[in-house]
Amino acid sequence: MIKINKLEIENVKRVKAVKIEPTASGLTLVGGKNNQGKTSVLDAIAWALGGNKYRPSQAAREDSAIPPYLHLTLSNGLIVERKGKNSDLKVVDPNGQKGGQMLLDSFVEELAINLPKFMGSTNKEKANILLQIIGVGQQLHELEVKEQEVYNRRHAIGQIADQKAKFAKEQTYFPDAPKEPVSASDLIQQQQAILARNGENQLKRQRLTQFQALYANQGQEVERLKAMLADAEAKYAQTGVDLAAAQKDALQLHDESTAELETNIQQIDEINRKVRANLDKDKAETDASDYRQQYDALTTEINTVRQQKTDLLTNADLPLPGLTVENGELKYNGQCWDNMSGSDQLKVATAIVRRLKPECGFILLDKLEQMDMDTLQEFGAWLEQEGLQAIATRVSTGEECSIIIEDGYVAGQEGVTLQQLPGEIDPGDGWNEAVAPPTWKAGEF
Repeated sequence: MIKINKLEIENVKRVKAVKIEPTASGLTLVGGKNNQGKTSVLDAIAWALGGNKYRPSQAAREDSAIPPYLHLTLSNGLIVERKGKNSDLKVVDPNGQKGGQMLLDSFVEELAINLPKFMGSTNKEKANILLQIIGVGQQLHELEVKEQEVYNRRHAIGQIADQKAKFAKEQTYFPDAPKEPVSASDLIQQQQAILARNGENQLKRQRLTQFQALYANQGQEVERLKAMLADAEAKYAQTGVDLAAAQKDALQLHDESTAELETNIQQIDEINRKVRANLDKDKAETDASDYRQQYDALTTEINTVRQQKTDLLTNADLPLPGLTVENGELKYNGQCWDNMSGSDQLKVATAIVRRLKPECGFILLDKLEQMDMDTLQEFGAWLEQEGLQAIATRVSTGEECSIIIEDGYVAGQEGVTLQQLPGEIDPGDGWNEAVAPPTWKAGEF
């Protein structure tokens, strides 16, 4: 990984002259009070490496007749320099050949020198950057599209199932109604059959009456027609036999009532209304059950897709343990970006940015005063463990700071001049070991 071995900055924003050798791995903390030039150091590094799009709007220090001067030495031997009236760029590689901004862009990650751009992006944009790094963005997108499509179908099925169940619940049910609608013609045919049988019974009753009358007349004729007694007695005897048979038949007769059928005929519309209501309720309950089964099947399908998404991310080479993407959002240890602590946000951002261009071994961080001392030390230890170099600022003059900026100078380097003015004798590299800035490593304070 390429890191910054040495940097010299003069007359950039609030910086007068600063010369720093950052620690190779871990945190180099630039401390100082407000408006002393701390952030100007980071802005100068970003300008030197990132090009003129990072040039501050008022790059030159106020009241300075000498133009800005930037000189960085990188761990791969490259020397990056901007100086002169137009702050022209010169990049010299270890072999002495010249290069330009294109060479720097090949290994300097933009977000490493402009971390606020990543920090200020939306959660979805952060997640997309991570997915781009681990190479599962397209697969995850396809699974999310499939999950959404199945979810929409399940939602629609669920709504229909609820509507069917509600409709079935609201339907009136008549337990005394027949299962099938009643036919008026069938009832009339039944009525006609009963009436026919009753007619036959009536004929039999009439026959009984006739025999009764005949028997009485013949009894009277016996007295009057003595001469015909023998003949009359024979007839009388036969009539007696017929009478007995008729009486026997009459005792076994039973008339059927048509009252129920007449009532049913009168109420046929009401009966059929109840039957149809019961059939509608049964169908609604069946439909609701069918749709609920479809809903459960789609739920199983959604869970399968979600498990595929989980497996995809679980098997991916993530830049930080505990880092993942859920529903298109970045999460670290189960927390969304806006619920992460400030230190966790910096750790996540640093890990992701590092993966964008692994050869870029440094990152610039501003305003670390949000971290307490324990968190700062933990963050520095993590950087050192990962072999990353971070140059950061903090509003502080405490021992945790690697260097202190005071009025545009590193404390102890006041009055240092880095550029050789025309006509001056080269004073050498201008670096006095007596004023060399201290370096800070995790665990030293």
